[in-house]
Amino acid sequence: MTNISDLHIEDEIVPLFDFTYNLFSGQAVRELITEPLGSKSAILFRQHVLKGFIGNRELLKDYSYSRFNLSDIYDFFETFSAGSFLGEHLRWKLIFSEKLRHQKRGKLIMLILLFNKIHSTYISKIDTKLFPEEYAGELRRINAFFIDFNLEHYESIFHKKKKIRVRHIVELMKIIAERVTNGQVASFWKRWFLFEAYLSISNGIIRHGFIFPTFEETNFSIEGLYHPLVKNPVKNDLVVSRNVILLTGPNMSGKSTLLKAVSLCVYLGHTGLAVPASNARMPFFSTISVAINLTDSIISGYSHFMSEIITLKNVLTEAADSSKCFAVFDELFRGTNIEDALEISTATLKGLVKFNSSLFLISTHLHQLKDMEEIKKGKIATCFIECELNDNTPEFTYKLKDGWSDLKLGRILFEKEGLNKMLE
Repeated sequence: MTNISDLHIEDEIVPLFDFTYNLFSGQAVRELITEPLGSKSAILFRQHVLKGFIGNRELLKDYSYSRFNLSDIYDFFETFSAGSFLGEHLRWKLIFSEKLRHQKRGKLIMLILLFNKIHSTYISKIDTKLFPEEYAGELRRINAFFIDFNLEHYESIFHKKKKIRVRHIVELMKIIAERVTNGQVASFWKRWFLFEAYLSISNGIIRHGFIFPTFEETNFSIEGLYHPLVKNPVKNDLVVSRNVILLTGPNMSGKSTLLKAVSLCVYLGHTGLAVPASNARMPFFSTISVAINLTDSIISGYSHFMSEIITLKNVLTEAADSSKCFAVFDELFRGTNIEDALEISTATLKGLVKFNSSLFLISTHLHQLKDMEEIKKGKIATCFIECELNDNTPEFTYKLKDGWSDLKLGRILFEKEGLNKMLE
């Protein structure tokens, strides 16, 4: 189960990695980022692929081309269908039709120049030893596809004679038609768009200074943690010693942002990508659930509280099946009255402790929970976002500290803004 809509992956996170030159490669980027991988081995494989691109950074840093030319070439290939090559009939049509000859020649010259640039400048020079063998084989197949077109030969003809003749057009059209018929063209586009998606993501990783997490059986620690969309972020360390962590702190102190940052590290790590931190270790989680912005649902008829109940039930169902769950609840049960919230929050926290292979991060404003035996005995870890009062003015440090915050800013801000006097 993956419940990560509150992280806004497609709208906010994908753009951090998408530097592609066409819609197809951009879609491949989205597909890589919007679906976590199903095993630790798959994660490590993708990490290895991305590290291979990063290792080839010096070669690939200036990779570029005209997106309009690529679009034209793609559409040109789409005009071919299996068995569509006309052979001698095509040659005569080209001889007697200047318009057709001009059209085909223009497309093929564009293809030769673009493909030869990509192949000779980048693809043929990639150090495939930096990649896992399975993906190195994919790169060799991309390289072989370009080689089959004899690109240097046709480009030299074009530069010498400033055009390519009818027989050259027929030769190239035959090569394309054969590869459309045997499926090589479709396979090539798929490989190339994935190649560009990996390259784009690796550029994003380098640009933002993200790091690859390591996956261990039980350890969970993130150093230098931050949310990549926050300008000049305060970086924090989170070292997990218990499977239930209760987070406190006044409003506006940054609890939700911290929970999003931790969740984002876990999620991106499980897609095989690097994460916004200086160091990260985590187990493989089969379930990732992030509940930060739950609201009433008009369509389903669910209230905010019922949405919380269903989300928690889904997580518990997964955890009961011996799955390793990572779950975040921001101000759990804020959708009901304080008496109910306190009672069911206590029951929830006591129950979650028993799922010791999972990890639960929960923020709360219920200060009464501090008196729970599980907290006093250290079975539930507590931490808070620091906020200091200076002459009754809150100063937010956004630093994560061990312990509990009893600071309540509501009454202070109410008074500071003069609302008491206005209401008198």
